[in-house]
Amino acid sequence: MGIADKFSNKAEDLGGRAKEAAGAAAGDDDLKAEGKADQASSAVKDGVEKVKDKANEIADKLTGK
Repeated sequence: MGIADKFSNKAEDLGGRAKEAAGAAAGDDDLKAEGKADQASSAVKDGVEKVKDKANEIADKLTGK
């Protein structure tokens, strides 16, 4: 996973947490749900990047890199 991807995913997660907290504090269920969705999206992207990293590691071992 590239550093830019890690930063972007972490920023999305933190933004989602902030939205969720703001929504909870304001009693805004839509904002709270949007925050949870942002966090879920970030988690999925992290998972995909980790799978890519592992696939590249395996490919490097197989090719002797």
